[in-house]
Amino acid sequence: MSFCLIILAGGNSHRFGSNIGKPYQKLGGKSLIEINVNKALQFKAIKQIILVYNKKDSKKVKSLKLKNVKLISGGKSRRESTFNALRYLIKQKGINKVLIHDVARPNFSLKLFNSILKNMKSARAVIPKIKVQDAIKQIIDSSKEEYIVGKKRDNLFLTQTPQAFNLKEIFHLHKTNSGKYKDDDISLYMDLNKVKFIEGEKNNFKITDREDFETLKNIYKSKQSVGIGFDVHRLVPKRRLYLAGLKIKSKLGTLGHSDGDPVLHSITDAILGACKMGDIGQMFSDKSKKFKNIRSTILLRKVIEQIKSKGYYINNIDINIITQTPKISNFKKKLIKSISNICEISIDQVNIKGKTTEKLGIIGKEKAIACEVIASVSKYD
Repeated sequence: MSFCLIILAGGNSHRFGSNIGKPYQKLGGKSLIEINVNKALQFKAIKQIILVYNKKDSKKVKSLKLKNVKLISGGKSRRESTFNALRYLIKQKGINKVLIHDVARPNFSLKLFNSILKNMKSARAVIPKIKVQDAIKQIIDSSKEEYIVGKKRDNLFLTQTPQAFNLKEIFHLHKTNSGKYKDDDISLYMDLNKVKFIEGEKNNFKITDREDFETLKNIYKSKQSVGIGFDVHRLVPKRRLYLAGLKIKSKLGTLGHSDGDPVLHSITDAILGACKMGDIGQMFSDKSKKFKNIRSTILLRKVIEQIKSKGYYINNIDINIITQTPKISNFKKKLIKSISNICEISIDQVNIKGKTTEKLGIIGKEKAIACEVIASVSKYD
């Protein structure tokens, strides 16, 4: 099975009450769009991702620089936006299943996503749902008075996204039954025997207003963990000096088994520590010939791949580079940009401070350079 994920982000966010629309609100330095995309990229079955966006947000969505994501302009309604994506997708080769998802539900777990994909092997449509727990009442407005009646909860439930469908079938239903569309795509199915309902998740709620977003932020905070990294290298002649993956002009370079980049080594250790995955020495032994003189950019990128595969993402990285020379302020911005590129995060998530030891000790005598890092990560369930 080959799936396409359609992420609907074309609404106006009127009820959210912010100058920044819901899709572009950030958690851990990532927009809701990026969080949804990054989760989907964990699955090989997802062959394509389509983001349906609001035309007025063209600059914002392009500034995200999303990789391998097809951008499609939305319509006046959710149904129109969905149909715009389906109309494009039906012409593409190799896709037979589609997931339709609201950008305002970024907190679905990888377990739920995987369950939806697996259940599509034997179903024509798969919809996550949760039971209604609260008492249900309805106000009946008669010609003389209003009165309240109770409703049984046995047959009532709340549907969630992502919702999975056979591509040709859902396209046909959109094309022929558009008048029956209510709130989401499952409303187009007249025969619910064709639909498989699976258990959804309480935390997969839709962000509608600021209170919802604050609730989600608190959930994400509870998933955070922190790691510390430290590294020090001698400065010697006839070696290159690499800091944060960049070659720095210097008479002295760092002595090390690899390229001796103390900044990237410290970042690597901090991230591994935060993710409870050991340390750089365990993963890339200095006794192994294959790591001799290897660029530290390669090592850190491998770590980034591994933590992403385990559902972790970086919130922020705070760095102290401790050296008498060179002067860090001369190229701080370039170092930050390099780190953001390697770690696949924004420059706003990286902070660098240059420190000296006031000419004290081995660092003060310009015989060594050190770095210490604190990294914060969170984990997708």
